[in-house]
Amino acid sequence: MSRTEFPIKEASVHEIQIAFQQNKLTSRQLVEFYLTQIESLNPLLRSVIEVNPEALFLAEEADRERNTKSPISQSSLLHGIPILLKDNIATKGKLNTTAGSDALLGSVVARDAGVVAKLRKAGAIVLGKASMTEWAAFRIKLNSKLFTFGLKTYRNPYVKSADLGGSSTGSAVSVATNMVTLSLGTETFGSILCPSSFNSVVGIKPTVGLTSRGGVVPISPRQDTIGTVSDAVYVLDAIVGFDPYDAVATRKASKYIPHGGYVQFLKADGLRGKRLGMTSYSFFSFPNDSENSHAFELHFNTLRQRGATLLQGLDIPNFDAIINSVFNAQHIMLRAEFKLSLNAYLKELLTSPVRSLADAIAFNKKFSVLEKIDEYGQDLFLKAQKTNGIGELEKKALGNLTNASENGLQKLMKDNMLDALVTPLTYDFRHVSRVLAIGGFPGISVPAGYDHDGRPFGICFGGLKGFEPKLIEIAYSFEQATKIRKPPSFGS
Repeated sequence: MSRTEFPIKEASVHEIQIAFQQNKLTSRQLVEFYLTQIESLNPLLRSVIEVNPEALFLAEEADRERNTKSPISQSSLLHGIPILLKDNIATKGKLNTTAGSDALLGSVVARDAGVVAKLRKAGAIVLGKASMTEWAAFRIKLNSKLFTFGLKTYRNPYVKSADLGGSSTGSAVSVATNMVTLSLGTETFGSILCPSSFNSVVGIKPTVGLTSRGGVVPISPRQDTIGTVSDAVYVLDAIVGFDPYDAVATRKASKYIPHGGYVQFLKADGLRGKRLGMTSYSFFSFPNDSENSHAFELHFNTLRQRGATLLQGLDIPNFDAIINSVFNAQHIMLRAEFKLSLNAYLKELLTSPVRSLADAIAFNKKFSVLEKIDEYGQDLFLKAQKTNGIGELEKKALGNLTNASENGLQKLMKDNMLDALVTPLTYDFRHVSRVLAIGGFPGISVPAGYDHDGRPFGICFGGLKGFEPKLIEIAYSFEQATKIRKPPSFGS
């Protein structure tokens, strides 16, 4: 392996691009470094399912483009940068797309997912596939320790027994441990924001439709979104926009994309003049009697010192009743949407061992030992299979979700003229991800500290549809002022 004196660990995209320009680093050297990291760390952490056998070839091609000053190498911040993709994001070629399940091993997709096509166009190098909770944790009731095929279980790099947060765990862990520069994850509710928080990296969950879901193994077209967990804004700029394979949602959300992209909102003084709301409702309140309370008090002071106004103790009218209806209504809708959207996805595959949810259920029964059916079961699969489209029950549930969104977060933010809702993202406080999910709203998780066991926790800035510019300004300013993140030391 060729060596470089450039310190790759913890290097940002911007720093790597400068090293490229100054001939201190090549894309091949960068990829070789990450392959070595994966070889060393992945047996313990199991956050990478497979590596792209063409990665070094793609790196050398990027180096040639840079040497000849091709237009893409001169214009794209992602040119020559390796990225890992959650394994429910389709890739055409030698990599599998399995959603973490043996049932999809060997399936052949018709094309790259829309976001992957955009990344390739930007010159990024697809390094491989990140592990994920099987079927994005929708085979059984949420259990972030559920296995992914071939690897079976994976670990938190800070405290190996700690909660991993959600199904995009491999994407978050791979960035946290310097196995890759960038990664993509997906979120239906919590699967970007929580793994980012619990692995001490930045995660952006965009407005639903801002990034295409075309070519992504689905749960819910109403809630699914594609996001990123490191150098997040550069990736967001590359992957937003219209995709004919997710035409309705991406066309509708395109009105939110600002002229000039999102990089312009990386402002160190981005907190100045912002109105930040903090609700009194217990699910979203910051801990006031725990070991983390002191850290958050310091963060509140930082927010104020940077020019933000904090509105504390805000109430969401009738929110007790609203939140109680949300969880049941959400699962009613998700089960019906999952069956419809998964069946549609599977039918479009060029080759696949399974062609429907019913086939996947039968596969799990046939290979019950492999799929650990006796240990985990497949209760959500079975409940989803019993649904029959969007009927009266689902329409009533959707009405409850719409009411919860309109009379909950939307009303709170509009009545108080908020730029963002601020909430904790700790092991005990994570329900904000559900509230953002039901409205298709964006959120950004930023590292906020570590508890006495060394487990990371985050702070979340959430907003309404299209609030990404405000959230980026707020999150970036907070991150630059605090710089909480530290790499893991593989605690026990």
